[in-house]
Amino acid sequence: MRHYIKSALSTGMLATGVLAAGVLVAGSMVMSASADTIKIGFNVPLTGFAAADGQSALHGAELGVGQVNAAGGINGEMLELVVYDDQASPKEAAPLAVKMITQDEIVAGVSGSYSGATRAAATIFAESKVPYISAYAIHPDITRAGDYVFRTSFMGEVQGRAGAKLIGEMLGKKRVAMVTLNNDFGKSLATGFKEQAGNFGIEIVAEYEYSIKDREFGPIISKIKADKPDAIYASGYFFTAGPMVSQIRAAGLDQPVVGQEGYDSQKFIEIAGGASEGVLITTSLDRDSSAAETKDFIKGFAAKAGYPADMVAASAHTAILVLADALKKSGSGDKAALRDAVAKTDLTASTGHISFNALGEVQKDVQVQIVKNGNWHHHSVISDAVLLAPPAQ
Repeated sequence: MRHYIKSALSTGMLATGVLAAGVLVAGSMVMSASADTIKIGFNVPLTGFAAADGQSALHGAELGVGQVNAAGGINGEMLELVVYDDQASPKEAAPLAVKMITQDEIVAGVSGSYSGATRAAATIFAESKVPYISAYAIHPDITRAGDYVFRTSFMGEVQGRAGAKLIGEMLGKKRVAMVTLNNDFGKSLATGFKEQAGNFGIEIVAEYEYSIKDREFGPIISKIKADKPDAIYASGYFFTAGPMVSQIRAAGLDQPVVGQEGYDSQKFIEIAGGASEGVLITTSLDRDSSAAETKDFIKGFAAKAGYPADMVAASAHTAILVLADALKKSGSGDKAALRDAVAKTDLTASTGHISFNALGEVQKDVQVQIVKNGNWHHHSVISDAVLLAPPAQ
């Protein structure tokens, strides 16, 4: 696929009244589009602190589009991505959503971004009645924006609950120190973990918060040493978790460290080095899956991107396939029909079997991965429909 860069300033106005003033959009990246294609909007961080995740998400989405088009597209029409760099910023994402809907005339949108940017865009998509899928952003309010918004990955609370089961029941560890990233991601995970901790016999001996800008964790680690926990439940992204885990091990702490999908990147292993060995995470992608959909994705992604697949790539890939399946079934350009087709999704993708509840939340198993010999590998699967049930309203 060809790309070109738009550097010109543009102005967007949302006719439904979502934004009542002109919106200035600058420095946008857009894939080439033509009138005889079906355009899907894709907001993703390609610059800034989340650029590495954004690039993986973009590769995953492009892989999905390429596969759909190679198989004949949507009833003979080809898919095209309309891609904008939202820098993982709500202030960037909102006007970009307006532009995609009013100027680019997309049929639907996908977020390959973090929770803040996704929440901002979701409100606009919902009020405009244009289907929108969050590939991996976890904040609970995303799908509550309206019934045109869906999510193909887990809510933070669901992953937090899974983390409690993993530590308390599957690993048999009872005294837990929590290290919580002080943002939407970390707080959502902590909420779910604390909600279920007691049900799995876990005593939370302490909880320490840190900022997304932090890379030095000495004071927190000193306190954890004094706490003498059986395990450490630490939220974060690969660029915060890598330094944290490295420093935890350097301090002589050998307790199990359990993280979440934010760790799910080869870059975490590169940053943490040998300290990453044995780290466990709850996530959506099983690298050792025997499912053809997952194996094909992992192989295709590595060939395209030149590095191993990660969760954000698999989630973006899944979101594209969900939309493609719904486009085929809806059989028209009507966005209400497309929304209804997405709601009835029943397919298997690289991240497992996908279906949605009444709120647009995905219902699927949680994969547990462990670092072995410098790579992520299968550890276990958490299949508990009650524990993992997302809210329905």
